[in-house]
Amino acid sequence: MGIFDIKEYDYHLPSELIAQHPLKERDKSRLMILYKKERRWEDRFFFELPLFVKKGDLIVVNNSKVIPARLYGKKITGGKAEILVLNREGNPRLCLIKAKRPKKGTILVFENGLKGTIEEVLENGKVKIRFECVSDLNEYLEKKGCVPVPPYIKRGKNDPLYRIDKERYQTIFAREKGSIAAPTAGLHFSEELIKKLREKGVDFAYVTLHVGYGTFKPVKTNNIRKHDIGEEYYQIPEQTAQLINSTKEKGGRVIAVGTTVVRTLETVALEEGKVIPKEGFTNLLITPGFKFRVVDALITNFHLPRSSLLFLVSAFAGLELIKKAYAHAIQKRYRFYSYGDAMFIQ
Repeated sequence: MGIFDIKEYDYHLPSELIAQHPLKERDKSRLMILYKKERRWEDRFFFELPLFVKKGDLIVVNNSKVIPARLYGKKITGGKAEILVLNREGNPRLCLIKAKRPKKGTILVFENGLKGTIEEVLENGKVKIRFECVSDLNEYLEKKGCVPVPPYIKRGKNDPLYRIDKERYQTIFAREKGSIAAPTAGLHFSEELIKKLREKGVDFAYVTLHVGYGTFKPVKTNNIRKHDIGEEYYQIPEQTAQLINSTKEKGGRVIAVGTTVVRTLETVALEEGKVIPKEGFTNLLITPGFKFRVVDALITNFHLPRSSLLFLVSAFAGLELIKKAYAHAIQKRYRFYSYGDAMFIQ
């Protein structure tokens, strides 16, 4: 299988390099500049990004907002239960559950009288839960839910870091509620940095892609092309489509902030031949050999081994170059994953 073998996307990361909290200032993270053609890199900081963009470039960001969808409760029999509510509509809701031996019919109790009954037990820790005793579950989540930081970021039920997560596990672009994980490449941007980029002659455009369970879903196939990434809702506004097409016509670069933006833009270009205003659902899995039609450069974090995100960046920059860049990042003690450092691939 060669480059499609899951083992090609494995690497060892010392656990102390997994960032457990954000830096004090968003744009003070490190930034690896990765040059695809020259097959080289340089170590910088994110606030230096204006040095590496040009007048006429367009930066496209995801404006999805993370919902506080994690709840801590217990079984009516007394055992602890932690759930992540995966969708925003209907009853029962699809959830991820962290509890010993969840069974159909188990009753869960949460704060302020919220109850839930497990109606169906699915694979990979997923269950369907019917909720009762509150009139609006989404409103309840906004008040009582915790921000669902990924499992490799260690948090307890009453961890004071949750207060920091509430602000910092959101990008400053976040507007449209719907994600269960942050589009993390956008976490590095500050208002001051955006101002400097605009002064350089760089424009910004926005898409929405609500990050879903596919972000957490483990890859269980040896052939990465057979992985099912799941569907996620996206929307491209008319103004964004116009900005992208005019940027291309004038010779500017479309710079995607994060893999979610890449998948949104490339989905529509693949279906329509170019970027047009559109909304729908995408299950696009990008692996090496993919032809990129829209994105010219990519800002992205450092991703987990054996993940669909790592497949995408390897498709964009080349697997061997990504392997060498990651080895360099580990040697230089970069911070990895959601609250970690970034790379700018161009």
